[in-house]
Amino acid sequence: MKEALALRVAMAAAMLSACVGAAATDLTGRWVARVPNGDGTSRETVFVLNQDGSMLTGSVINPTNEQPIVDGRVEGTNLTFATAPANNLQNRTAYRGELAGEELTITVSRRGRPDQTLTARRGPDSAGRLPPRIAPPALHPVRDNGLARTPPMGWNSWNRFRGEVSDAIVRAIADAMAANGMKDAGYAYVNIDDTWEAGRDASGRILTNRKFPDMKALADYVHSKGLKLGIYSSPGPFTCAGYEGSYGHEEDDARTYAAWGIDYLKYDWCSAARLYADSDMQAVYQKMGDALLATARPIVYSLCQYGRNDVQKWGADVGGNLWRTTGDISDTWESMSRIGFGQGPLAPFATPGHWNDPDMLEIGNGGMSEVEYRTHMSLWALLAAPLLAGNDLRAVQPEILKILTNREVIAIDQDALGRQGRRVKKDGDVEIWVKPLSGGAHAVGLFNRGETTANVTVSCDELQLCGGYTIRDVWAGTDVGKFGASDSTSVPRHGVVLLRVARSGSASGHM
Repeated sequence: MKEALALRVAMAAAMLSACVGAAATDLTGRWVARVPNGDGTSRETVFVLNQDGSMLTGSVINPTNEQPIVDGRVEGTNLTFATAPANNLQNRTAYRGELAGEELTITVSRRGRPDQTLTARRGPDSAGRLPPRIAPPALHPVRDNGLARTPPMGWNSWNRFRGEVSDAIVRAIADAMAANGMKDAGYAYVNIDDTWEAGRDASGRILTNRKFPDMKALADYVHSKGLKLGIYSSPGPFTCAGYEGSYGHEEDDARTYAAWGIDYLKYDWCSAARLYADSDMQAVYQKMGDALLATARPIVYSLCQYGRNDVQKWGADVGGNLWRTTGDISDTWESMSRIGFGQGPLAPFATPGHWNDPDMLEIGNGGMSEVEYRTHMSLWALLAAPLLAGNDLRAVQPEILKILTNREVIAIDQDALGRQGRRVKKDGDVEIWVKPLSGGAHAVGLFNRGETTANVTVSCDELQLCGGYTIRDVWAGTDVGKFGASDSTSVPRHGVVLLRVARSGSASGHM
């Protein structure tokens, strides 16, 4: 009897201790983790936790999004939960954490990435909260700035350098472009992407972080090389990487860019999605279009909102010179070909000064073969797409530089007629694209998206180019001869034969 009583007492004490422990480790609150970016700024993640016994709900807030917690559980001082984008429930992020004193250590597991460990502390109630929503302005047409009569050409830091970009790197890239033939081939813009911002001073003026000690001096240096400087921001309170955006400071930032000598702005939607619906995009982008125009400085305006809300129909109305038509490109055949070959329906919206933008070039970053990179360059040229190199130009391989600086391919992209090419034939893995050029000429791309070499036959009837046309193989740099009624050529796996077809009676022969 005494043993049974002692056992019951011990069990009750254990239950009481567990209850007390659970109460003592209540996780309800806002937990803030800050990770230094290495440039004097930090990226903040806020865990809004609501504990009810062993159940855990709430949300995880990053600068650009807020996702609800699912499958949240608490066991003593340990917790587990997950989040997933609303449009991609398969792409879950798993979290497991442990409370030790005043610190909550959380391990973040994402598919395809190494685990990340964050240390969070209870933060102020305002942590992670957005500023008040500013109502979008009434719509009106923004006057054309007269820029980018042909697709912009230059370089952008993101694909290769991401958060590593710095003043020193930008200067070295400008040096390389001026010396290696890129500038002479038409590449003009040296564009700094995300991670240059540090916050604002008391007057609201945007500040640079320690990677960019003097943006005006950097612009002067780039200009001294005969090149132009571009910069990056977001219409939301944060950029995609969690740095200071232009929300509520559009006119301030436009004036600052003009004072620095900036020539190009890439404006990335990102955290604006936490305050605005897609239907607000046009008005939100219009604000910066007006602000840039008011500076009286010629600044190319690049909209980056991933092709949402039919941007091609209103991009020019907000002062945009180019607008992204797709999600981010990556340095793979699958990504590049899916994006590039999907641009055909947008052709009617490309005109001088206003261009569809299928994202930056990956040529030279190492994920594709030379054949695939030539396809990449050829397709972007036929699409009249902006040509923004994204590789490290300080140590570019000669064969990659040869692709990027091929004058005849660039001439197709930069043709003054300003027409985007279209697909005229698809036969299995073979596609034929045609772009009208000034002077009655045409660029013709014979593409093989298949896994083996293909023999491609093309007739002048299919292209409506019969009667006195001659052919030049652009990549080979040779005149092939007259365009016959039906000609064939071999196209390698994932490759292209790019032709310029023009009226002439001087050449002979066939493909």
